[in-house]
Amino acid sequence: MLIVDSQVHLWNAGTPNPWHRQIPAYTKNDLLQEMDDASVDRAVIVPPMWMGDTNDLALEAANEHPDRLAVLGRLSLDEPASRTLLDDWNNQPGMLGLRFTFSKPEEFEWLTNGSLEWLWAGAAHAGIPVMVMISGYLPEVAKIAERHPNLRLCVDHLGLVRGASDDAAFADLPILLPLAKFPNVVVKATSLPCYSTEPYPYPGLHPYIRQIYDAFGPARMFWGSDVTRLTCTYAECITLVSEQLDWLSDADRTLIMGGAICDWLGWHLE
Repeated sequence: MLIVDSQVHLWNAGTPNPWHRQIPAYTKNDLLQEMDDASVDRAVIVPPMWMGDTNDLALEAANEHPDRLAVLGRLSLDEPASRTLLDDWNNQPGMLGLRFTFSKPEEFEWLTNGSLEWLWAGAAHAGIPVMVMISGYLPEVAKIAERHPNLRLCVDHLGLVRGASDDAAFADLPILLPLAKFPNVVVKATSLPCYSTEPYPYPGLHPYIRQIYDAFGPARMFWGSDVTRLTCTYAECITLVSEQLDWLSDADRTLIMGGAICDWLGWHLE
């Protein structure tokens, strides 16, 4: 079974968010070693917000290891020049799409006032997949998906409530599940152990994961770790989905653990 981690970070500058490892750098060599130890075949690098809108470190890693690493990069949403970059965005070697984190008041304003129509329309036109960390603003996903049915749009971390655990983390599930009616919306089941106060295998998470699976199906649900954020081992994050959810079929696991995201991104190597 191909195992593809749908979210990892690399950095060599800035101060990591407090929920990530408090180290000055996490390099491609660090990542590849952890991937090897956990038998992870590939990973999608999403440059972290504390590095700013630069993709250089991630693209360097992907270009050196194209069989194992790819990038969903960032661009400045408040720079007019960014609008000229979309048509050629995925022509950058190693780049497969875009990823944005909405966490600041001005970003939430852009999200809700129509300022980002150029982004959604441009990404749809250029065929660029877009991942969004959009906790607290899930209703905007429905509006975007409906206006831009050709836009491939992924909700990161299942849209879970920031800073919450257990049942409270899933308070917005009634908003997330109806998004499954939009065929262009997928979800990333990333950092799941971080939302539980229970020990492995986090039984309280299982019913929620099942509801999301029932809504979106295995072809629209991607496993991922956000490895530098994990409150458990890399192996436990993997086996939570690959072994502990006994209602998944082997075909389901093959999709969720890697096949589905490779299909969504078009990341197929000869």
